[in-house]
Amino acid sequence: MAHLSAIDYATASDEIRAEHDRELRLRGRMTNMKRILLHSPAAHRIYAEWFTLRDLLKPTLDDRAIWLFSKEIAETKHAEVPVTFFRRALIDNGLDPEAIELTADEALLIGFGKAVAADANAVPDETWAALKSRYDETLLVNLTAFAGIMVATCVFTGAVKVDLDPELERYSRKG
Repeated sequence: MAHLSAIDYATASDEIRAEHDRELRLRGRMTNMKRILLHSPAAHRIYAEWFTLRDLLKPTLDDRAIWLFSKEIAETKHAEVPVTFFRRALIDNGLDPEAIELTADEALLIGFGKAVAADANAVPDETWAALKSRYDETLLVNLTAFAGIMVATCVFTGAVKVDLDPELERYSRKG
């Protein structure tokens, strides 16, 4: 059970309800993590910048690469909710998360994600050299910032012990 409660829409302030409604208009769903974050609309908006950065990555990186990168960060941080979220994305798109044959670019991104999540101060120089040979600095800034928000998401869901959303349960490794 989560350490913090989800907001109660009926008794929430106008500011919280406005942010809740904005999120539903933008993304069409409200997760357990978002319902907790909404106690602070500012915190919710900061974490929601994940979507902004994801969209900036998409012209160069496809969804599969982004899902694999994100899942690797979540696995390295032992964060069940985000791991399961990305397992769902992969499975719903016909992929077996345990049997994906990675492209060279995906393997590089996964290695970077694992390194950032394990110890951001110890990302190997070889990894940076390979990334710089494939991507421009704007993409690398966005990728690193995206990784940071993924790490923050993992920290938040773990520290608060956010409950797995019911619709994710069948995608869990435990399920």
